[in-house]
Amino acid sequence: MHLSVPALRSPQMSRWLRQAAMATAGALALFGTTVAQAALPIEHWTAATGAQVYFVPSPSIPMLDINVDFDAGSRYDPAGKSGLATLAAALLDKGAAAAEGQPARNEAQIADAFADTGAGFGGSAGGDRGGIGLRTLTAQPELKQSVDLAAQLIHAPTYPDAVVAREKQRLITAIREGDARPEVIADKRLSKAVYPSHPYGVTATEASVNAITREDILRFWRDNYAASRAVVTLIGAIDRKQAEAIAEQLTRGLPAGAAPPTMPSVQMAIPASEQRIPHAAQQATVLLGQPAIARGDPDYFALLVGNYVLGGGGFSSRLTNEVREKRGLTYDVESYFAPSKQPGPFAVSLQTKKAQTDEALALVRKVLTDFVAEGPTDLELKAAKDNLVNGFPLRIDNNRKLLTNVANIGWYGLPLDYLDTWTAQIAKVSREQVKQAFQRHVHPDAMATVIVGGPN
Repeated sequence: MHLSVPALRSPQMSRWLRQAAMATAGALALFGTTVAQAALPIEHWTAATGAQVYFVPSPSIPMLDINVDFDAGSRYDPAGKSGLATLAAALLDKGAAAAEGQPARNEAQIADAFADTGAGFGGSAGGDRGGIGLRTLTAQPELKQSVDLAAQLIHAPTYPDAVVAREKQRLITAIREGDARPEVIADKRLSKAVYPSHPYGVTATEASVNAITREDILRFWRDNYAASRAVVTLIGAIDRKQAEAIAEQLTRGLPAGAAPPTMPSVQMAIPASEQRIPHAAQQATVLLGQPAIARGDPDYFALLVGNYVLGGGGFSSRLTNEVREKRGLTYDVESYFAPSKQPGPFAVSLQTKKAQTDEALALVRKVLTDFVAEGPTDLELKAAKDNLVNGFPLRIDNNRKLLTNVANIGWYGLPLDYLDTWTAQIAKVSREQVKQAFQRHVHPDAMATVIVGGPN
């Protein structure tokens, strides 16, 4: 799906993260402080500006990873201007006015300044979130210089006309190239079919990007990059006092922001549909999907375990066994959930020889229907839970992965001990829970299907 949301795939948990917040450097005017009483010491506080901060000290290497997430995703793109959130985030480091005691800088000067400190900086946006990531050394003066520059870029982007024109053209070129690829065509068509009346189903086009102006980008930044709509996540070799000061600096003096528009509800029941799009590719690309769950859904863990059995467990999944191993109809088939702020999709994807398209699709539908009706076997359930529990350390084995997970805790309002109880939540999932969860959320007879390159 064309959605920037965490997928219930295994072994990956989520591909995107970010958060933003602040705390006062001197006065420390904080409204409530909490420390998770668990193995992972996630500290959380609400800063005076209303931003949220999540901090994990990690002294093992002299590095600091920071994400600043804003409620500034593409779901807020105005009609006819899809791609606006992407440009607003991606161009933050292409020019900055004098601010925070820093001189005005163009994009070359910004790149040189980060190179001098060895830091990495980038802005990006997904369906729900937009913001920045910073990785820097914790030694001085590198730490101060990197944070000072990052704060300047967030607080005073200039979005130069020439850069906007250039980056719009780059985005348009990427869209044109993508629209020639069967997997991109299928992804966009399925998104629209699954979300016919919701921003999740809208993707950027050449026309929508062409319609975006520099003033649109500035307005989007002013409306959405506000401290009250931010979450800051920090993980690294600093102490609490430093974390408070950095979070404060990154979010102090941001625009007041505007009240976010009310998002339409996701239409959960969609009609069954099938689209067949001709394409010269040697293989057919097949996607099936429907709206499924939001991130806070209580069925999350049951669906995670069940999906590992169904199609998220690689060679051990039922779809792989039935469609690839037994019948040789595909090289790769998978299923996944992608929960978000609002209900994200459940989807199944595969590629197959054109002449085998209908046979492969029929088999996928049968496997899915049988799994929803019957759930996993005892052996499948045990294998899935063992693999997920044993693979859990790989989800948090470096600071960047940990940052992703902690940022998601902040963004979705999950408990601070979420990572400490994760394996226990997996271990207690039962066959009946998986079966009931799938029956509540997956409806094989009411799914959108897109076939690109198959027989007409």
